[in-house]
Amino acid sequence: MLSLIFEGAELSAIYWPPTSTSSWSNNRWTSNSTRYGVLNDQGYFKSSDNLTFYASDFVTVGIKRRLTLDNDGNLRLYSLAEGNGSWSVSWQAISQLCKVNGLCGKSGICVYSPKPSCSCPPGYEMNDPNDWSQGCKPAFQISCADKTKLIMLPQTDFWGSDYYYAGGISVRDCKIKCRKDCSCVGFQYMNSIRACILKSSLYNGNTYPGHWGTIYLKVPVTMNVSTTSIPQSGLNVPQAHDPTCNKSHDFAENFSKINTKSQDSAVFLYMYGFVSAIFIIEALIITLGWCFMFRKQVEPIEALDTYKAITNHFRRYTYKELMKATKNFNDELGRGGSGVVYKGIVDDERLVAVKKLNDVTQGEEEFQAELSVIGRINHMNLVRVCGFCSEGPHRFLISEYVKNGSLDKILFEEPQNSNNVLGWYERYKIAAGIAKGLAYLHHECLEWVLHCDVKPENILLDADLEPKIADFGLAKLLHRGGPDPQMSRIRGTRGYIAPEWAFNLPITAKADVYSYGVVLLELVMGMRVSDMATEENEKDAGLRTLIETAKRRLNGGELHWVSGLVDVRLEGHFDSPQAAAMVKLAISCLEEDRSKRPTMSETAQMLLSLN
Repeated sequence: MLSLIFEGAELSAIYWPPTSTSSWSNNRWTSNSTRYGVLNDQGYFKSSDNLTFYASDFVTVGIKRRLTLDNDGNLRLYSLAEGNGSWSVSWQAISQLCKVNGLCGKSGICVYSPKPSCSCPPGYEMNDPNDWSQGCKPAFQISCADKTKLIMLPQTDFWGSDYYYAGGISVRDCKIKCRKDCSCVGFQYMNSIRACILKSSLYNGNTYPGHWGTIYLKVPVTMNVSTTSIPQSGLNVPQAHDPTCNKSHDFAENFSKINTKSQDSAVFLYMYGFVSAIFIIEALIITLGWCFMFRKQVEPIEALDTYKAITNHFRRYTYKELMKATKNFNDELGRGGSGVVYKGIVDDERLVAVKKLNDVTQGEEEFQAELSVIGRINHMNLVRVCGFCSEGPHRFLISEYVKNGSLDKILFEEPQNSNNVLGWYERYKIAAGIAKGLAYLHHECLEWVLHCDVKPENILLDADLEPKIADFGLAKLLHRGGPDPQMSRIRGTRGYIAPEWAFNLPITAKADVYSYGVVLLELVMGMRVSDMATEENEKDAGLRTLIETAKRRLNGGELHWVSGLVDVRLEGHFDSPQAAAMVKLAISCLEEDRSKRPTMSETAQMLLSLN
C-alpha cells in the first residue's frame, strides 16, 4: 500500500521497500484487498499490507505527529515538541539516504557517510552547480569511431539500466564488449560469479568502503583521469531524534558521580575497572573476529541477491535439454502468432511451458540482452520467465506452467454446466490483477516494458484464478527517452490494437491501456467485443458504436442500462455499482485520443478502490 517511487524522464522504479528482496523478506503482504493505514496516538503505524513501525517516542500519548515525504525522497514521521514548537524526526523509511533512487541525479554518486554527500565520476561535471538532483554530465563526447578506455571505480555501483548480462567471463572480455558497443557507457563486474553487466545509463550511483561492487566507466583514451576533479557537496538531511542518546548521557553522568562519591573506594574501583577492561578487550577481539568471518560469507550472498533472478531462476537451456523436457515437442499447449507453446518437465521436476519463437530477427547477443532484463522481472501477476534457448536457428522461452490455462477458454467457451461459469468476483479479481501486472511493467520496472499484445489468450489463470500476464517480453523493450524506430510494424491482435498503430504514430504505454480496455469490457460482457458485428469489416465499427453509446448514457447519468451489458450467464449475480464503474473505466481506456486515456497505474488504483 505504501511505497516510494522514483519517477524520472527516462526511468521509473520503486526504491522502498527494496525490490531486490521479496515481499515476504520486506514483511509485506501482496494479496491485501484493502488499502488503509492507521497511526495511533501512541506513535504506532500499521497498514493493510502489513507495514508496521513505531515512533522513537512511542507510548508517549498526546504528541502531535505528521508523516511527510521530504524533498530528498525519504518518508519521515515528525513529532512536535510542545515546549519550543519544533519538529523532530521520530521515524524514517530509509535510514541510509544513499538508498534513495535518483538522489544525486543522473550519473551522480551518493557517498555514504554520517552525512551523505554527492559527487560526479571522473570525467563528469555537475549539470547545475546549485542542484544535485540535476545530476552530472560527461565533460567529453564519444563517437563509435573514437578510441576509449575504461576507468575503474572500486566499491561503487550504479543500480539499474542493465541491458546485457553474461556470466562466466573475464574482466578483459567484458571490457572488449563494452568498448565495441556504442550503447555501453560502462559496466559492472561481479568477481564472485564472474558476471558482466553492461549499462546503457548511469543512475542511482553510490559508494562506500566495503561495497562489493566495481564499476568501469568508458571515457576517451586521451582523457587524463588523474587530474579530473570530483566535486563533492553535502545534502541537507533532517536529523532523526534518538531518545536513547540522552539516556546514555545521563548514565555516564551518574557513573561519574558514583565514581567520585567516596575516596575510600578508589582502589576497589581501579581494580574493578582494570579487570573489566581486559574482559571487554577480549570480548571485542572475539566479536570482531566473528564479524570478519561472517562478513566474508555474507557479502558475496548480498552481492548475488540483486541478480538472483538470473543466477538461480533464469538459465540457458540447450536444445537437447528442451527436446528431452518436452518429449520431442510432443505435448502442445497452444499456438499463436509469435509461436507454439509446449508443456515440459525440466531436470528439477518443475512443470514449465516452452515457447518456440517465430520470426526472431535479432542476433544472439541482442536476444540475450533483452532476455537478461526479462529474467529479472518478477511480479505475482506476470508469468515467471525462468530460462531461454538460443542455439543456432532455435529460439525458445521457458516460463512457469500455469495450471488453468488462458482466460479466453474460461471466459468465452460454453461450460458443461452453469456452475462452471466464471463468477463476478473472479472477473473483478482478474481485471484488478491484469491492471496491477501491466502497471508494474509500465511504471515500476527499472526498464520500461510494453506488452503490445494484451488479450485474453495472453492472460493465464493459476489454481486460485489469479491472473498472470504471458508474453510480456516479446515486444521490443523501449527506452523512456522517446519512441523506438523498430516499433513501426504493427504488433497485436485485430480488435485489441490501439488506433495509433494504424496511423503510424509513436507507440507508448497508452497502447496497452487501450487493449486492456477491450479485455475489461469482455470480462464484464462475457463475449468477444468483435463478435457483436456479423461482418468482418464491421467489427471495429461495432466497438466504436458501443463506446459512443456508453459514453452518452454515462454522461447522462444513466446506469440501469449497464445490467444489459453484463454476461447473461451470471443470471443477475453481480455487483451493479461495480459493473457500472468497470464499464466507465473501460470506456476511458478506449479513448481514440491516447492523451485522454488513464495510465495503467491510475487504472489499477481505480479498480482496487472498487473492492
